[in-house]
Amino acid sequence: MAEKKSPKNDGSAASREDRLKAALKANMARRKAQAKARAEKQDQDTGKSGE
Repeated sequence: MAEKKSPKNDGSAASREDRLKAALKANMARRKAQAKARAEKQDQDTGKSGE
């Protein structure tokens, strides 16, 4: 049988996926930056340096 997608959903499904990909990428970048900032702050608090 044929797929049960309606024509109006073809463009919006791809658009939704693109929006989700962009949101996920931004979220991962934000989390990475937060983790890096926490690690640097922890190093400063303990008097250690990464060098």
